[in-house]
Amino acid sequence: MRMRTVAWPVALLAALAAVSAMAAAKPPAKSAMLRRGEYLVTIGGCNDCHTPWKMGPNGPANDMTRMLSGHPQDVAISEAPSQSPPWTTSASSTFTAWAGPWGVSFASNLTPDPETGLGKWTLQNFVEAMRSGRHMGRGRPILPPMPWPGIAKMTDDDLKATFTYLRSIPAISNRVPDPIPPEAASAAQSSGMQGSSTAPSGTKP
Repeated sequence: MRMRTVAWPVALLAALAAVSAMAAAKPPAKSAMLRRGEYLVTIGGCNDCHTPWKMGPNGPANDMTRMLSGHPQDVAISEAPSQSPPWTTSASSTFTAWAGPWGVSFASNLTPDPETGLGKWTLQNFVEAMRSGRHMGRGRPILPPMPWPGIAKMTDDDLKATFTYLRSIPAISNRVPDPIPPEAASAAQSSGMQGSSTAPSGTKP
């Protein structure tokens, strides 16, 4: 009788330990808001421009090790490519830099890195930026190809879910360059047409 009394608590403790181990191995379930944000970022095509592309066995594809980190800081672009009608827009090989009548724009870092991404942004900053088409809601204009006019039609709840998801992804330190204004891009292009200057190999938009 004594052995049964001792064995029962031991068996119970072993079972509880096994359940705890299983719970620890299983990642916590995402909240409904987080799942909604992930869904919106996915169907909205955010990775198409904000995640650098790389060449794989089946052609170019998103480099998910740099998910939503924007234009790579080690891919230098100092001028726009030469273009002639009917072509007016070009994209870099990473699909994170775009040249057109607006100059050269670079996909921003959407990860929660505090120095180079959205780490210091508030929800209000994000909502105002998406509603107004201006950086942090009050800075420079958000340039093409960012489709902010369509995103501005999202509900407050969907914008909140999107921001919540972006704050949950791995932070990546990647400092995206400032846009190149059209005057500087045109001057560099004219100089390149007169001389032999071209954009660096592998970084030409």
